[in-house]
Amino acid sequence: STSSLINLLINVFIGLSIGANVLVARYYGAKNDRDMSETIHTAITVSLMSGLFLVFLGLFTSRFWLELMGTPDDVIDKSTIYMRIYFAGMPATMVYNFGSAILRAVGDTKRPLYFLCLSSVMNIALDLLFVVGFGMAIEGVAYATIISQFVSAILVLIVLTRSTENYRLTWKDLRINKKIFRQILMVGLPTGFQQSLTSFSNVYVQSYINTFGSSCMAGWSSYSKIDQFVFLPMQSIGQASTTFMSQNLGAGNLPRAKKGTGVAMRLALIITFASAAILFLFAPSLVAIFNQEPDVVRYGTMFLRMNVFMLAFCCPNQVVAGAMRGAGDSRTPMLIMLFSFVLFRQIYLYIATSICNTAAVVGFGYPIGWIVASILVELYYMSGKWEKKISM
Repeated sequence: STSSLINLLINVFIGLSIGANVLVARYYGAKNDRDMSETIHTAITVSLMSGLFLVFLGLFTSRFWLELMGTPDDVIDKSTIYMRIYFAGMPATMVYNFGSAILRAVGDTKRPLYFLCLSSVMNIALDLLFVVGFGMAIEGVAYATIISQFVSAILVLIVLTRSTENYRLTWKDLRINKKIFRQILMVGLPTGFQQSLTSFSNVYVQSYINTFGSSCMAGWSSYSKIDQFVFLPMQSIGQASTTFMSQNLGAGNLPRAKKGTGVAMRLALIITFASAAILFLFAPSLVAIFNQEPDVVRYGTMFLRMNVFMLAFCCPNQVVAGAMRGAGDSRTPMLIMLFSFVLFRQIYLYIATSICNTAAVVGFGYPIGWIVASILVELYYMSGKWEKKISM
């Protein structure tokens, strides 16, 4: 009951990290060390300020948002505790996202991955220690998460501050360059705004799911976690597409940038279909990892098998839209996603549930938005109008 809400509250700031990635990659491709350094120091400063703001937002408004989305009484107290502790770790989350975006922009994708692997293993180990060993229940899960987030953030900062390359972070130079910040906002704010409103739409879907009871909620939660094994690879390829586009435009090579988008799209589709086939076959066993209650497994399996292959329609929404953001056109993907994921999805849910109010009908609210968005994104990209908006 918290994941969609958490994404709603933090995605605006995650979007700003994408803006920083695009700007650093552009200056890196253009070999403009001075502006790249200004961008890096501005981005890290913004990440720290954003993290502190989110700490206060989470501490004082968590229960309000949970009540607003109709979270059932039997889980709202635990959900509130989890969210308040989780948001206490927001400075680390923001620093890691901005710092890893900087490293990806200059071609260093391995070390952020290693750090994330380490923090994930640590998260699991601390879950077992706090929950099983110390009997801390939901508080233990939350503390395990934020401790592992702080570790990954510290490691990213160590890499940036000890680097001998042109992307080195110097603490005394931390400040916000107004010109650079405006450019980050131009790319990142539409992206973050889109992601937050999409998360708002997901919260709206969650509120429909909540009406079917705790078993359906748990099944939906299990499905949402499992389908990330399909979604996250394409999202990562989309982020690579953003960086690749921006670097090559910085170097003045548009044909190579466009060729990279095509390669990324084919790669995303291959990985998506292969991953989806595995999850479809083993859906009941995978859901049972999270919860073995028969009703929960039944709901989770239904959602997973119904939607997992439909995730292929997310590939254009990640890869092609990511390439357009790398070119400086964040506004058009934002408008397309808002129409598809917010307006069209809500219209579908309102009409469809009025006719047949079942969990399956609500669950299909996700793919109906993906399909519409992928069609519109592809049509716009093929039109070539985004090329006229290449900026910075």
